[in-house]
Amino acid sequence: MKILNQRNISFKIIEYIKEGISKNQIKEITKLLRVQPQELIRKNEEDFKKLNLDLNNNEEVIKAITTYPKILQRPIIIHSNKAVIGRPPENILDIL
Repeated sequence: MKILNQRNISFKIIEYIKEGISKNQIKEITKLLRVQPQELIRKNEEDFKKLNLDLNNNEEVIKAITTYPKILQRPIIIHSNKAVIGRPPENILDIL
């Protein structure tokens, strides 16, 4: 957020852990990031460790993210039909 604020770029924070995230939103994010759903997973997250997911099954991974949103990588920044995972924060510069 600091990088966006420094450049006076307005943004909206989506609190998907509180509000939830849909299958369609996840599919759109994977499309913008050009990644497979398993690449969105935080593998050190406790919820993930309990799941025993088949990471090769995209639908299973997407369902797990919608059910356990804490396992989703964050932050994800979307700008002008491009997206990056904001870790490290400098990744944001790639889409500005």
